[in-house]
Amino acid sequence: MSATTMDADKRAAAHKHKHSLHRQRAWALWGSYIALGVFVVMFLVPPFYTLMTSLKSSAEISAQSGSPWLVRHPTLENFWYLITYPNFQTYYLNSVMVTVLTVAVSMVISVMAAFSLARMGFWGSQVLATGVFLTYLVPASLLFIPLFQIVGALGLINNVWALVLLYPTLAVPFCTWIMIGYFSSIPKELDEAALIDGAGYVQILLRIFIPVAMPGIIAATIFAFTVSWGAFLYPLAYLYTSNQMVLTVGIISDLIRGDVFQWGKIMAACLLASLPPIVIYAFLMDYYVAGLTAGATKG
Repeated sequence: MSATTMDADKRAAAHKHKHSLHRQRAWALWGSYIALGVFVVMFLVPPFYTLMTSLKSSAEISAQSGSPWLVRHPTLENFWYLITYPNFQTYYLNSVMVTVLTVAVSMVISVMAAFSLARMGFWGSQVLATGVFLTYLVPASLLFIPLFQIVGALGLINNVWALVLLYPTLAVPFCTWIMIGYFSSIPKELDEAALIDGAGYVQILLRIFIPVAMPGIIAATIFAFTVSWGAFLYPLAYLYTSNQMVLTVGIISDLIRGDVFQWGKIMAACLLASLPPIVIYAFLMDYYVAGLTAGATKG
């Protein structure tokens, strides 16, 4: 009788413990969903407001009647104005050109530097690798004056090619750090076997490391694209004519006149400018996450 009672007490305790864990898990899930919902709302409110404002006419915006979150008479005139506006077309083309060249230059330098630091193992490579990453931590505002002097000495003030020279200085350190982590996670047996077979370091890089490390390369490419597409400080300081401006500064220079803000066109321009990053992140987000987390483990 005593043994039966003890077994019943144990089953009751186990059931109670299981019920308690289930209740704690339910509360944790509900808390996570609530926190996630709050953050989703916070992050989606600005884009939604931007979209609603871009679909309004100037008269409806200036009237300030009705809800700012709803559109009474939707119109695409703001988008059509920008698409057919020659200056906006110039800004877009300049941004595309600068971004493509910056990504190409940054990735060539980063891949070669990361391979040398992670695999060739020369004296001081570890210290140099740390120094490369530390340069990324230097704020761009501190480099503003010395870079301005360099650009001025080269005669590139108000020249879009100045951005092609400057943007890699922002992208290369972080891209190199990403690639070092990814190259370090690749088993050393691969390059050792290639060296035994008579392959050189260039062949190892092109035939083994680049194909295997493609997710990391894509992650670094996305970062370089983000830096060059969305940079604001340098083009604002170095460019001042419409034929040389990029999107980030062209929008505010053309659509803000003194204290007059063309809000409908500004919001439409922001949406058009955000389309390339949205498309790239939508299709390559998995590679981006994989590239950023690859350095956490090593093969």
